[in-house]
Amino acid sequence: MARSSGPFSSPPGSVFPDPSVLEGVTAPAFAHLPDPATLFARRAERFARLAQGHPLGAYLSFLSQIARAQHVAAERAPAPEPPDAEAVERARTHEMPPLDRSHFTADAAFESLFDRLLSQARAIEKPEPAEAALARVQAASDAERGEMIRNVLADSIPVETLAEHLYVAAALQVHFARLAARLDAARLVPVGDGVCPACGGPPVASVVVDWPAAHGARYCACALCSTWWNFVRVRCTACGSTGGIAYQEVEGGNGAIKAETCDACHSYAKVLYLSKDPDLDPVADDVASLGLDLKQKEGPYRRSTFNPFLLGY
Repeated sequence: MARSSGPFSSPPGSVFPDPSVLEGVTAPAFAHLPDPATLFARRAERFARLAQGHPLGAYLSFLSQIARAQHVAAERAPAPEPPDAEAVERARTHEMPPLDRSHFTADAAFESLFDRLLSQARAIEKPEPAEAALARVQAASDAERGEMIRNVLADSIPVETLAEHLYVAAALQVHFARLAARLDAARLVPVGDGVCPACGGPPVASVVVDWPAAHGARYCACALCSTWWNFVRVRCTACGSTGGIAYQEVEGGNGAIKAETCDACHSYAKVLYLSKDPDLDPVADDVASLGLDLKQKEGPYRRSTFNPFLLGY
């Protein structure tokens, strides 16, 4: 495991210029909303490329087909009701996420999307356990489906039913991405460290971008709605600490994916670097870099981020 120390807390009295007020320098936009029309198709392609020659190739290929099913469902399902304008403004005033996942109710739009996704999933080539899990989800009562939905939205999936919850999570990702896409990115505000400003969920990873207007800026990527929000570098996404931050990667890595570890809260989260690989996808590459998670199990750090497709983590 390669390890490199990052900067620690600034000495008392240290003053650094604010790039947003320097002439000719523009502060990066705080938030970027997902585009459901392309998000899942691109993710499907990324999963498919990652599967080639990968030890997890069969699983990555399966997830590629799940992402393709998500794309089809997003295209064909009825559009969800837009978030209530007054509720969105009230959330902004109180620095709360406008999409309240804690009070989610499955409406007709979600039910239609969910059924379409499950229908698409039937045609996916998959192992028997995944086929049996799909059958259980399809046969589940409204109460059972509701419980699985609440588990996913609480980022608390029972180990014994991981396979069933994967299909539920896939549907929720599409639904919340479609809702987030209808927000105004310019009206979103920070709501806390490691908390999506759109839906209140945790990130799956963070991404250092190389966009012309935000070169070198870091964004956290929501595991649920796929909103990206700006978060300063060399700062723990879980607790906000800037001290005791270090970076680790698998031996022989190309620097595209690293684990940012924090000695303050003993957690880690992955950082993806688009300058090393412009095709990186937070969800897909998080799964494909499972080896980095396995290495972390040897040390004192626990994973602070969430990915419903990264089984057992």
